[in-house]
Amino acid sequence: MPYRWEIREKVADVRSAGLWGHACWFLGAIFAIIGIIAAATGSAIGLGAVVWFLLAIFTMVAGIPFFIGVAAAWYLKEKK
Repeated sequence: MPYRWEIREKVADVRSAGLWGHACWFLGAIFAIIGIIAAATGSAIGLGAVVWFLLAIFTMVAGIPFFIGVAAAWYLKEKK
């Protein structure tokens, strides 16, 4: 059974970050957009603008571990 780092070409593909990594970044972007809209209009869209920005930060930080393997594979990729 090959270890994860023995197949760097497959891991270096961004799609290997998986569904949860992309979902976290997508939700973070949506939360940030809602926060910008809430701050611009001065009204609370369900939650306050600061809470939307905190949710965006939290979800984007939660998505980072899924992309660390991709970044490490790009770094360790052998030049041919």
